[in-house]
Amino acid sequence: MLKYFFLSYAFVAAIVVAAFGTRGSKSELPPIELFPDMDHQAKVKYQVKSDFFADGHAARLPVKNTVPMGFEVPAQPASNPGAKPVAYGFTNGLDYYNTGKIGDFYGDGLPEELKADKSLLERGERQYNIYCAVCHGASGNGKGVTSKYGILTAFNFHQAGSLDPANAGAYRADGAIYDVITNGKGLMGSYGGNLTVRDRWAIVAYIRALQVAVKEGNVSVQ
Repeated sequence: MLKYFFLSYAFVAAIVVAAFGTRGSKSELPPIELFPDMDHQAKVKYQVKSDFFADGHAARLPVKNTVPMGFEVPAQPASNPGAKPVAYGFTNGLDYYNTGKIGDFYGDGLPEELKADKSLLERGERQYNIYCAVCHGASGNGKGVTSKYGILTAFNFHQAGSLDPANAGAYRADGAIYDVITNGKGLMGSYGGNLTVRDRWAIVAYIRALQVAVKEGNVSVQ
C-alpha cells in the first residue's frame, strides 16, 4: 500500500513540474500570477509616448502665468508690499510652528502664525473626524470604530491629549500633541505626510475645545 502512495506522490509531483516548470526555466507563455501586486497599472511610464494628448506627451505643463502655492489660498498675494508668506504646507523648519518645540522643550499654546478662530476650529474638527476619530472616537474617548474589531480591541487607544483623566497628564503641552500627530507614537503612525502643518495645529486646537466641552458636560465621552 505504501508503495502505491509513493508512486502516486511521484506522479503528482511530475505533473506539477511539467505544468509549472523548474526554477530558472524560461517560457514564452505569460506567467501565472496569483498575486499580481499591482504589476499592471493604468499609468504612463516615464519617457514613454502617450496617444491620449495631441502632443504625444503624458506629462502636462503648468498653466501659463501660474505659480504653485500649496493647499490653500493665501490671505494676500505675495506681490503685495509687506506681504508675509505663510508656511501652509509640509515644511521642515526648526521653529515652534513647525516642530511644536521651543528649544528642547514642548511649547504650549498656538503659534503666532495662527489664531484660534471659528474657521480654524471647524477645520480642526473636519480633519480630526477624517484622520483621528476612527481610532480615538468622535468624543476622544479612545473608542473609535477600530476598537470594535478583532485584535484591535486588545490595544488601549488614547488620543493625544486624551479626554480620559487617567491619561490627561501625559500631554499637557500643545506642542506635545502636535509632535505626536507629526511623528506618531507607540501604535500610532506618523501623519506628517497626510496633514499640513496648519491642519495639525487645527486638530490640536479642536482637541482642546473638545476637552473643554467634555469638562463642561456639553459632550459625553461614554
